[in-house]
Amino acid sequence: MADNGSNSPIRNFLPRPRPAVVLTVDDVFPGRRNAPFEAGGDLEKGALGRLLWLLTRHPRLRMTLFVTPDWREVTPVPTSPLRHIPWLRDRCYLAPILPKGSMDLRRHSSFVSFLNALPRTEIGLHGLHHIHPGRRIAVEFQQQDVATCTAMMREAITIFEDAGLVFSRGLQPPGWNLPPALRAACAALGVEWVTSGRDLRTRVAGDAITAEGFGLQGSSLVFPQRTAEGLLHFPTNFQATSPAERAFEILDAGGILSVKAHITKQVPGHTHFDGVDRLYMNYLDRLFHDIEDRYGDDVAWTTMGEIAAGLRGQAGFATPRARPPAVAPPLEEAAIEQAPATTAPAAPRRAAAA
Repeated sequence: MADNGSNSPIRNFLPRPRPAVVLTVDDVFPGRRNAPFEAGGDLEKGALGRLLWLLTRHPRLRMTLFVTPDWREVTPVPTSPLRHIPWLRDRCYLAPILPKGSMDLRRHSSFVSFLNALPRTEIGLHGLHHIHPGRRIAVEFQQQDVATCTAMMREAITIFEDAGLVFSRGLQPPGWNLPPALRAACAALGVEWVTSGRDLRTRVAGDAITAEGFGLQGSSLVFPQRTAEGLLHFPTNFQATSPAERAFEILDAGGILSVKAHITKQVPGHTHFDGVDRLYMNYLDRLFHDIEDRYGDDVAWTTMGEIAAGLRGQAGFATPRARPPAVAPPLEEAAIEQAPATTAPAAPRRAAAA
């Protein structure tokens, strides 16, 4: 489990918004097939096309893409012989990494333009390089001090701004780890909201606290809360391996159904259970249809950034940015092949992807 950095990172509960659905997708960067893997760089022909299909199927759905400004990770699994040598293994990169700048968004203008044109989509920060020396390669923020965290986050924000990427001042830290030094850096730089506490097992209740999983523990399982630094923290409480009943329990408790995905299903040495593949998209398609039928207008379809803006004092949820020219391909081009519904026992009630 990633360390949470303090015994009491959460300060207090906030006024509760109405039940809501938020969808967030991690690890987005301009990687294309085999370079080192497809993570959005193939635009509508890759995983982003599957997300566009889901948005087309659900006109009220919104999503947040957590984008890494200069991705360098090739694999999260240590492969170097140095991993067997004490002391050295904690100070060296234990797997191949991409050259600095190769995935810098300022060098990928078509990718940035595509992200800016996505309908009903919010962009958040996902670290700087998504790497760290030592055995926890993907956990970018570990023992760095406040000055180092501040410099890294400032560079990440500068890359977004220089590249012209429209983004919300929110962070999903790589590997979920949100230590005190990173929280202090975020507060100093004007980062408004964070998401860290991932708990897919704790039983749902209005007063449930994150106790199993990664990131911040001791935070609300279903509601946003302020950290001691004033950051608005959101949990993650649902993914591909979660049963649909958990989603209904969260919404019945008046909470935020925080659905997580990773843009890639498989990377060298690792498989994401919540990767954006055809099966997961079909499962979410069915789940979202069931939520629409069961709750109707009683549930808000929104983003973490919009909720954060609403809790700043604006009435209700914030108005999303104006929709740019649509870039979604025709449905038949973005269609997702039907796959066995192992994540949802019953067959889909509605038209599944072709």
